[in-house]
Amino acid sequence: MIADITAPGSSRSGDPNGDLGEAVEPARRAAQAEAGDNPVGEHVQTQAEDGGAVTHLFEADLPGYRGWRWAVTVASAGPATPVTVSEVVLLPGPDALVAPPWVPWTQRLRAGDLGVGDLLPTDPDDPRLVPGYLIDEDPALQPLSPELGLGRLRVLSRDARLALVQRWRDSDRGPDSEMARSAPDRCVTCGFYLPLGGLLAAALGVCGNSLAPADGQVVHAEFGCGAHSEVRVDTSPNVPVVELVYDDAELELLPPAPAE
Repeated sequence: MIADITAPGSSRSGDPNGDLGEAVEPARRAAQAEAGDNPVGEHVQTQAEDGGAVTHLFEADLPGYRGWRWAVTVASAGPATPVTVSEVVLLPGPDALVAPPWVPWTQRLRAGDLGVGDLLPTDPDDPRLVPGYLIDEDPALQPLSPELGLGRLRVLSRDARLALVQRWRDSDRGPDSEMARSAPDRCVTCGFYLPLGGLLAAALGVCGNSLAPADGQVVHAEFGCGAHSEVRVDTSPNVPVVELVYDDAELELLPPAPAE
């Protein structure tokens, strides 16, 4: 909003910034014109701007704008010229309720956000991927890119593989999970555990037990659950049983026979 509002009685013969700093009422009228039926609050601050302009700040008593302020910037062309309102905007104050900083959607995505039919393109400069024709230190991946241009275009970098091992170790299928801490043994000794190939075999595998909670999922070698292949349940009775048991409560007491 731009309007010409002259402060009454200001000759502009002195410092223009000083006169602009006194133009509180013209600035308030400009803010009130923008606020409509909502009242404009107290004048809280005056700020000098580049180029000789001055901004007056007023409390904004607008619903949903707690802690916000009307910012009215006034300026003049020089001494003996009228005060003009250059801009009227709402700005957040130090205690204002504002939205959180904007984060690109690629950084907001989390595991499980991708639904049926959704597409998630990979950044060409994704640091997790390296060209597939590079010599890989993992022998298990070398057959996947036998010749230049005939294999996969990109493969996981070493740093990405180390990161995924740590990420899966810290997940619910890692050794620090509640289920693993209460398990009788670790997956690495379980007959249903299928190690991954290559360098990941030492730390990661897939559970192949259809009755286990992690069936078909990648688990850490130190993970464990109650469906371990070597679990043995003691079926012996807790109370020893003897061949003959006397129940004293059912005994019938007979008087002694008379002596002959």
